[in-house]
Amino acid sequence: MSSFKAIVIRKGEDGQQTVGLSDFDESELMEGDVTLRVEWSTINYKDGLAVTGKAPVVRRFPMIAGIDAAGTVETSNHPDWKPGDRVVVNGWGCGETHLGFFGEKARVKGDWLVPLPPGIAARDAMAIGTAGYTAMLAVLALERHGLTPDRGPVVVTGAAGGVGSVAVAILAKLGWHVIASTGRSEEAGYLKELGAAEVIARQDLAGTPRPLAKERWAAGVDSVGSTTLANVLSMTRYHGAVAACGLAGGMDLPTSVAPFILRGVSLLGVDSVMCPQHLRREAWRRLDSDLDRRKLAQMTEEIGLDGVLDAGQRIVEGRVRGRIVVKIG
Repeated sequence: MSSFKAIVIRKGEDGQQTVGLSDFDESELMEGDVTLRVEWSTINYKDGLAVTGKAPVVRRFPMIAGIDAAGTVETSNHPDWKPGDRVVVNGWGCGETHLGFFGEKARVKGDWLVPLPPGIAARDAMAIGTAGYTAMLAVLALERHGLTPDRGPVVVTGAAGGVGSVAVAILAKLGWHVIASTGRSEEAGYLKELGAAEVIARQDLAGTPRPLAKERWAAGVDSVGSTTLANVLSMTRYHGAVAACGLAGGMDLPTSVAPFILRGVSLLGVDSVMCPQHLRREAWRRLDSDLDRRKLAQMTEEIGLDGVLDAGQRIVEGRVRGRIVVKIG
């Protein structure tokens, strides 16, 4: 095909961003040694920021949005990949500086690709997507720190969102007592179905952070940042740790050194975009074994390319529960 359908973000002469479903010429794809036929993608918070223009995520125009893909190799000049290989790609600046995956074709570097695990269908891989893969990276970070379920509860903030939903499901399966924090009380039943033992209100973590508060949990997975993360840190038990992987509540962190120097708490940074291959492959192997597919199905809705703009608006407004997969081809 000489052109294909894609969600394309453009910037006009007036500097204003426009976005819509349109034809994109295949000759305009960027450099790369592997061309993919994209079959599924997904909506992450960053995708919502990109298509709504709520934050300057996109740094090249025109841009095909979408930071995740699952699909099939169509052509390859890379030694590790051949036509017909089933692959997943997350991050690496796709949808930001490199043309992304809300389109029927993509050209990328072969070094960015991960083989689709044999136990995970392409649709399920995108139900997981960057959000779920990030959640797994956070769990791995806590494990590398030596934390285990017998140390005490784990708190998950933004629990009804994509990262949070997958984190709750994984941690519950691994035997943790999961405390899910959400601003949507109506989602308590959903979170308990995913495995949460307790559900607490977002407001419990919204007040002005104290340097140290009563110890409540041994570990945390935080996708919110700002005041929420500061309160989580102040309530973390001696020698506990919190994996930070998001900023839905803001990039600031109004905390003090008290949790770190008086309780030995650790703040573990989790990056999914430029994460090295060995960690990516470990995360996908663990997702294959440690994420209950029935729970994944419970948290997933499906749309087509024509539903991406509405879904992007909903996710930045905090109106999305769990995960949204996008059927491409």
